[in-house]
Parts: sequence; structure tokens; C-alpha cells
Amino acid sequence: MSGAAGMAGLCRAALLLACALAAPASAQEAKPNNDDMMEAPPVAAPREGYWADILAHDPVLARQGDTWYAFVTGPGITVYSSKDMRTWKAEPPVFATIPAWAYEVVPKFNGHIWAPDISEHDGTYYLYYSISIGGKNTSATGVATNTTLDPADPAFRWVDHGIVLRSVPHRDLWNAIDANLVEDEDGTPWLAFGSFWGGLKLVKLREDRLAIAEPQEWHTLARRERPLLAVDDANPEPGAIEAPFIFRHDGWYYLFVSYDHCCRGAKSDYRIMVGRSRDLRGPYLDRDGRRMDQGGATEVLRGTARWPGPGHNSAYTFDGRDWLGVHAYDVEDGGLPKLKILPLAWDEDGWPVVEAGALER
Repeated sequence: MSGAAGMAGLCRAALLLACALAAPASAQEAKPNNDDMMEAPPVAAPREGYWADILAHDPVLARQGDTWYAFVTGPGITVYSSKDMRTWKAEPPVFATIPAWAYEVVPKFNGHIWAPDISEHDGTYYLYYSISIGGKNTSATGVATNTTLDPADPAFRWVDHGIVLRSVPHRDLWNAIDANLVEDEDGTPWLAFGSFWGGLKLVKLREDRLAIAEPQEWHTLARRERPLLAVDDANPEPGAIEAPFIFRHDGWYYLFVSYDHCCRGAKSDYRIMVGRSRDLRGPYLDRDGRRMDQGGATEVLRGTARWPGPGHNSAYTFDGRDWLGVHAYDVEDGGLPKLKILPLAWDEDGWPVVEAGALER
């Protein structure tokens, strides 16, 4: 989710998200960040992708039992469920009442919670989320937990644990949004996050995943060029990079990021980039050996005339095959963001490949 301009279109979409009915999609069980995968499929022949005619910005997916859940940006965090990934229905938002601390940290916050990230650990679901407003790094990442994703379960209850990290204008040259929880090889939890400003960061979390570990350990994952003295620290531009998502494959950590701008409907120019590292902490290198923390990155996917602005991706393994979950903007429906699930293949050098026509399916 961009901290820059272009929020008008997103606000329109988010209002519709709260009441939208779902429509077609298709996929199978996903296991995020899993190294135990089947042999990579041929790059030349990926299977068809899937798309859902539901409003979905910054989508992430989770499955419990026989039900899929999609968490997306929206009032209180919008949630959808599906039994078959074809027919979706709207579920109650995560927060019926926005946590009071959100308005203390971001006084002009409008209730639209950005960029959720969902993961499961030892029977508990951890949902990280972003509190912010457009164009400023007056932001915070919070976390809520639940023991079930099923609203019909008597145990269903989201418990908010408050702020995990916070950014303040003129103090921090980073933006505390777009979090992604990832574990290293030892099972230690880390949080990747960031948008614009000084780029994307990685910070170690406590074992309970609710706060930053002490002593603190921080790393810069990726950034784009930003003149240090020529730009007001309160200005997000230049440096349009955000939405890190780290996915393990064949002994590598792949850092997916979104370049350029979301939230502008049909004029969005988001595109997905990648680099990789053997070490979760980096450095991440692109295909040409350039460090992502020095401006390097390899393009994975850009938009088409019908579907511009694919981005804010997550990555999953569905029954032994790899996929990207993204949003893209539907030119034939007023430029509204829709959910896309795209086949992800790997070339002979181990780099991720998305077929050029995948967005059109």
C-alpha cells in the first residue's frame, strides 16, 4: 500500500469492499514459505491462473480446514471466505471497532486498515496490519491473534496486541507499513516491512511475535535511489518501492517487492520485482548481481492494457506448485482492484517466472 498520493480511488474501492459480494476464483490448498516442494514445472507451460471478481487490495490468503480466507485492505480489514475458491462471501471485518490506539498514533486515520499479513504458528493465527494515511510516514504496524479463522467457531475472537513498530515524520526515514512475517532456518521470526522513503527493512521479533526483540537487530533489504539532501524527509518521493514478501524456494530466500505506484485505478503502474539471498538478512541480489539495498531488482511482472498495476504480491505453494497472489486493476470495471492468483514457475537458473499472458486469464 503506497504512502504516496492516489488514495481517492482506493477509498472508493475500500468502501465497496465492506459490502461487496464475491464471485469466481479457483485454487487449492496453500502452504506459504515452504521449502518442501515438488520439482519445478517447465517454464514454458505453466497452468492457467485464477482471478476473483471481488474487490481486493493488498490480498493475502490462508486456509483452515476446508475453507479459504482472503484478508484485504478495507474498513477494519475486509475478509472473504470460500469453500472452493470459486464462490466467495464477505465475512465480518477483523475489527468491528477500530483499536483506540490507532487514532492516537495517526490522528487523521480514517478506519481503512491497510496491507494485512496472515500466518499461523503453533495453533495461533497472527495478523499484522498497517495504520497510516496517504503521503506520510505517520504510521504503525499492529498485530492481532486468533485461534481460529472460522467466525462460526465459539472460540473465534480477534485479540489486538497493539503496536509492533511505529514510524514518525522527521525522526524515521522509513515507513512502518506493509509488514510480512517470515521465519529464518532456525524458526526465529522476523518482520519485513516498508514503503517509499529509505526503503524496506527487516527487524527481528520476540519469540511470541508480538514485539521487536531485544537487543534490536535491523537490516535494510531493498531501496531505490533517494537523494539524501535534496528531498524533505517528510516527502515519500522519490523511491517508489514497497510491500516486501519473502518466499523460500530451493534453499534461497526470494524477496518480492512492488515498484512504482498503486491506488490510481487504471493509471496505476505498480510492477513486481525480485532478488534473492541465501541468508534471510541479505544481501539480496538481482539476476545481474546487483544488491537490492543499492537499487538492484529484477522484474517479474508488469501490467497489461486490461490489467494494469499488478502488485503487493504474496507467494504460496498450492499442492506442490507455486503461485503469486496479487491485486491488479480492472480497466473494464472502473479500474477497481481485483484478486489474481498467478502460476509461478522457475527458470533453469532458479529465478521466478510469470507467463506474460497470465494476467489476461
